[in-house]
Amino acid sequence: MTRGGADGMPAPMNPWLTELRDSYDKLADKYAERVYGELAHKPYDRALLDEFADRLRGRGLVCDLGCGPGHVARYLRDRGVEVCGVDLSPAMVAKARALSPEIPFSEGNMLALDIPDSAFAGVAAFYSIIHVPRAEAGLAVREIHRALKTEGFCILAFHLGDDAMHVDELWGEEVSIDCTFYRIDEMEGHLRAAGFVIELRHERDPYPEVEYPSRRGYILARKPANTTIPR
Repeated sequence: MTRGGADGMPAPMNPWLTELRDSYDKLADKYAERVYGELAHKPYDRALLDEFADRLRGRGLVCDLGCGPGHVARYLRDRGVEVCGVDLSPAMVAKARALSPEIPFSEGNMLALDIPDSAFAGVAAFYSIIHVPRAEAGLAVREIHRALKTEGFCILAFHLGDDAMHVDELWGEEVSIDCTFYRIDEMEGHLRAAGFVIELRHERDPYPEVEYPSRRGYILARKPANTTIPR
């Protein structure tokens, strides 16, 4: 099954998705300048991505979902993983292609991916799910489940908490970006409800002077053989 609208055209986006896409189009150059090298300063993130790469190397295509400028995809490819990237923002996709022309990047909506079922051996969603409203987080996780092969893995990274925040200006640009913080048990609940088995969960404090000062949550989950694809 491939998601989309009539005649294979993409389903229309919610207004918040359009605002998010347009905002990141404005920010693409500045975002890449500030974020592309951030993994060099985040040892836990690197260690977790190393483990993710070890599990998936040689097993098929892995998607960096909400890839931005493609730094996570680049990190995984450098560790021998076959990787692609998907982002809502055309400008971000263009930036990712320019920075890593050997990696295939494409536009897409993580709530309704235009791909067949079981397309990926793995999905990495590093901080992209924070842009999904709390009411639609379950839908996002179910779509990841649909996209994964049996015994595939997903890894999620997100800000921890119960809050939501709206950003209307960033780096001198007028934007409209909503960010949702999730409790780790809340996100784990969405994953279990979608049919995932939790392999690892972790929380950490922020790295000073490197990132936004919020605690971070990580979950590594597996799609077991004894589940069906949620509809």
